[in-house]
Amino acid sequence: MYPAGGLGWRRILVPTLGSLLTGYLLYRYFPLARGSGIPQTRAAVFIHDGRISLRSVIGKFICCSTSLASGIALGREGPSVYIGSGIASVIARRLGLSKTQVKWLIPVGGAAALSAAFNTPIAAVLFTLEEIMGDLHAPVLGSVVLASATAWMVLHLVLGDSPLFHVAGYNLVSPGELAIYALLGVLGGLASVAFVKLLLKLRERFLRFPNSTLWFQPLAGGLTVGIFGFFVPQVLGVGYDQVERVLNGDVILQTVLILAVLKLIATAVAYASGNAGGIFGPSLFIGAMVGASVGSVAHLIFPASTAGPGAYALVGMGAAFAGIIRTPLTSVIMIFEITRDYTIIVPLMVANLIAFFISQKLQREPIYEALAHQDGLHLPSGPFRTDTALWVTSAIRTPPKPLMLEMKVDQARKLTKGSDLESWPVADDDGLLGMVRVSDIIDATTGSQKPVTIATIMRRARGPNSDNNAIIPHVHSDQPLGLALARMGDTGHNVLPVVSRANARMIIGVVTLTDVLHAYGVDPRRVTPPHGTGVIKL
Repeated sequence: MYPAGGLGWRRILVPTLGSLLTGYLLYRYFPLARGSGIPQTRAAVFIHDGRISLRSVIGKFICCSTSLASGIALGREGPSVYIGSGIASVIARRLGLSKTQVKWLIPVGGAAALSAAFNTPIAAVLFTLEEIMGDLHAPVLGSVVLASATAWMVLHLVLGDSPLFHVAGYNLVSPGELAIYALLGVLGGLASVAFVKLLLKLRERFLRFPNSTLWFQPLAGGLTVGIFGFFVPQVLGVGYDQVERVLNGDVILQTVLILAVLKLIATAVAYASGNAGGIFGPSLFIGAMVGASVGSVAHLIFPASTAGPGAYALVGMGAAFAGIIRTPLTSVIMIFEITRDYTIIVPLMVANLIAFFISQKLQREPIYEALAHQDGLHLPSGPFRTDTALWVTSAIRTPPKPLMLEMKVDQARKLTKGSDLESWPVADDDGLLGMVRVSDIIDATTGSQKPVTIATIMRRARGPNSDNNAIIPHVHSDQPLGLALARMGDTGHNVLPVVSRANARMIIGVVTLTDVLHAYGVDPRRVTPPHGTGVIKL
């Protein structure tokens, strides 16, 4: 599609047509194959009992191959994780394994695929445990290591022993150079934040469009990449060839600055508009260009005490990866493995840590968690993946029939009478809206307040200054019971809804203070539950 000496119009037409073709395939046949696949892989582990359909695997393979071949500015590594995880899921289910066994095989397949895609067996293990599972001590550690090593051996049998990038050996020229690497960490962190915020903001805009536009939304990404590529061809595709040239010192300051900005924008638009592809590769590209820019300026000012721009490009790759993907340990090992250059490991660690810290401060929510939330998925974050013997599922009870907003309070009183629940779920046709106190219903059934509805009670309890878009305090069935107790303490309510991770408005149960105490072996008759007024609001 891009022959040597081809006309410039190809660089506009090919990405545009490629995105249009994949957009139709994604809309018509493979709706789950959009994006990188990392949030979908985590959803398969924590929501869908390890189930990834064969259709989605095939769709991800076809659509990502087409996108990348046509020049879309996305990467192959994230989709590879999804494809590897999907293959593991399909094989496990065909063998009749249990749901738990299928779920545990997801990270095994993902690690194997990432090991081959990046030629980084150690980083593949770390990323799978650090990002997919959220636990470096996960029980599948041995299986993940075995799968990653096996995939690495197969890769070498087929393609030979060669790192992803060939670079000259770099080292720290002078101790004072660490200050410049620290500055690179700051700039890498700021670039990471700019990229993540731009991508999330654009994707939020695209998600607001009607579903009928999904098939041609990717066209926006293809056209953007094509226009940029017409003037600057290096923007097209993943850009690893350009990265290798920069790593080896082929740097023109103006060019790398332009490439850093254009690649950041092109990748954000391409991903946000729904094209199939990941952000691993573009993260490395952006980091290399930012690093080369800093290195060029530093070498001009301090030529005798600084390394060449290639060294800074190498460190910049790790800084951007740590800031965007938020896996600092993986980013250090990955840069070492894809270049096999260990001599600059200390500057790399310094820049990575600073970039990670800045990114975490300015963009609290990691990119993959934010993408999942935009899709309505509530996946566990790091603090809630700790090992514990007691989970919400051990204290959950069947939810009562929800009250409707338009229901009169006397009717609601009849429905709640005889129950030990002190708060009751309220819903509309789309699902859970919040929880209303039974005591407020009883108070409203007396005197002149009797004709009011549940909606009226909720408005009174919220107060005039309440935030109508606030998220309901809730728990998920796979979270620790200690978290449920903490949220009961924060809200003053002893009843919390247990909602689905796939849809926060789908109530699957309730957990009460009494049930939690029973689970901990505490006699609830000796505990006085908290009282107060108000409503837990969605």
